[in-house]
Amino acid sequence: MRRITLFDAVIMTGGLLLLVLGAHQAGPALAAVRGDGPHGTFTAVHADCFEHHPGKQICTWLGNFRSYDGRVLRREITLYDPQQDTFTAGRTVRAFDTGRPDHVYGEGGSREWVTVVLLLVLGVGLLARPLLRRRPREAARPPMPNGSAAGPALPGS
Repeated sequence: MRRITLFDAVIMTGGLLLLVLGAHQAGPALAAVRGDGPHGTFTAVHADCFEHHPGKQICTWLGNFRSYDGRVLRREITLYDPQQDTFTAGRTVRAFDTGRPDHVYGEGGSREWVTVVLLLVLGVGLLARPLLRRRPREAARPPMPNGSAAGPALPGS
């Protein structure tokens, strides 16, 4: 078996970090896909926009979330919802709160689980890569009988 090199150790450390990050995000991502948490309404107050390419803005709506039972009220919270491009100030939509500190989700939930799965798979792959690597081949082709590299003798030679 080959020794683990410094490069291998760096790759494995990167894989371990991706695993930790993916594991940390797994619970909240699953809660978002299942719709766990108090359900209620989100009322858009203002858009927070930035220009990421000349002429192309990305906007996120901030507003207030109130659960249906009135127990949860969160102000100046971000909404994650694919429909938010059509929002205007004052619009109210159904939403749910998974307990994340900075945002709530529209009723469609989230696809954050895809990112979590990719982080976990990539982390496992990087962590295991040095351990699964095959030994280098001794030769490009199998050795010939009697140690001859010229191949079998032809008749009449």
